[in-house]
Amino acid sequence: FSPTVAMTANLQPQQEQKDKHPNVILIVADDLGYGDLSCYGAHRLQTPGMDRIANEGIRFTQGFCTAATSTPSRYSVMTGKYPWSNVDAKILPGNAALIIDTQKITFPKLMKQAGYVTGSVGKWHIGLGDGNVDWNKEVSPGAAEIGYDYSFIQAATNDRVPCVFLENGKVVGLDPNDPLYVNYRKNFPGEPTGKNNPELLRMYPSVGHAGSIVNGVPRIGFQKGGKAAQWKDEEMAELFLNKAKQFVNINKEKSFFLYYGLHQPHVPRVPNERFLGKSGMGPRGDVILEADWCVQEFLKELDRLGLTEKTLLILTSDNGPVLDDGYQDQAEELVGSHHPAGPYRGWKCSRYMGGTCIPFILRWPGVVKPGVSDAFVCQMDLLASLASLLGESYSDRTDSQNTLSSFLGLTQKGRSEMVIEGMFDYAFRQDEWVLLPPYPGDNKAYELYNIKKDPGQQNNLADEKPKKVRQMLMRFEQLKRETGKQTNY
Repeated sequence: FSPTVAMTANLQPQQEQKDKHPNVILIVADDLGYGDLSCYGAHRLQTPGMDRIANEGIRFTQGFCTAATSTPSRYSVMTGKYPWSNVDAKILPGNAALIIDTQKITFPKLMKQAGYVTGSVGKWHIGLGDGNVDWNKEVSPGAAEIGYDYSFIQAATNDRVPCVFLENGKVVGLDPNDPLYVNYRKNFPGEPTGKNNPELLRMYPSVGHAGSIVNGVPRIGFQKGGKAAQWKDEEMAELFLNKAKQFVNINKEKSFFLYYGLHQPHVPRVPNERFLGKSGMGPRGDVILEADWCVQEFLKELDRLGLTEKTLLILTSDNGPVLDDGYQDQAEELVGSHHPAGPYRGWKCSRYMGGTCIPFILRWPGVVKPGVSDAFVCQMDLLASLASLLGESYSDRTDSQNTLSSFLGLTQKGRSEMVIEGMFDYAFRQDEWVLLPPYPGDNKAYELYNIKKDPGQQNNLADEKPKKVRQMLMRFEQLKRETGKQTNY
């Protein structure tokens, strides 16, 4: 008699369908590190909104994304598959095609299958259209084709064009007399850029970001026209918050699933003036406070609507933190004693723990007992785990595992193994061991760490334990074959 069955059985007496099937909200921050939250040990930043979820739910100390960069990580959340199973699951430009197969199961499709209304608000960055998008018409395929009834999104990231929002596939506020054009290879004649027109900038690049200037900030890529539709960075956080609130208000009488993608603390970090200078750590700290305020306000809205008890809510991040990510915003100079990755080594893009061990907090009042869990859990497993909770099934093969009892705090045992993707390389975790094989053609040595005893990955045990290295390497190679790996590693 498994804990999962027991949990489901406990829900059966409740009469209303929406109580048996809780509303589900997944909040995914962008580049938020394990150590950026006060509930995970941050001292220089206080995050009462995010801490509230931890205090009322389970805070996981071993919560992982599959990859240390945005697109691959988000691909896994949506599909339940390793990003390496798709050669296009890498950091995408803003005009990239949708990289998810619209014929296959996705997280939102599963929720629709279970009778939920589905919505996506905020950061997207998994491609839109067919690779040859006309931004002046409805963009398809997109959010609707992978299972969302409603969407209000940015195509890619804050630092990439097009710097506009799309609502249900259409650019918001676009003037047909000023059509929008996007190009990632060359600039449009006569259009100013960060490289050629620094006098127009209010924020300066440290590396890259020499393309089109929008709102005084230089971006990656080039866009022309669409001036009325261009976003104002300072307004983005509250706009996404209001759209998330609106979705919840409209669907409060139904079972709903909301994917709320916070755009912070990704660069360019441009907080609303209310948060400017509030952290003492420059724009990066300020936008973390702003993101936390958004979470706090969103939780208050759930309270106001009487939805808190009926909602399973997860807060996490797409990958680990980064300080200088292409703009001169003093993130490195002002970080001081703050440790964005907490006790872990590595950052965004890195296959060390700091790149993929991220904040992961789950709250479901009345069902999930508040506490802290050391269970090894992964965002990729939300698909199979929610399918189990809701009594749904799907025929597509995925890499998602049913770890529902771990997510609900009924067991401290989660996954036993997982492949972790850096920007160009991989690590393989098995229980408390992590193996870092050298990149093909690289002369570096193997690295082996016991992360239970050595979370900072300082003590390489590869030479001491050659048998363990061989055994893990063989399993790593086996997993590559079994999961349909598509890249050359």
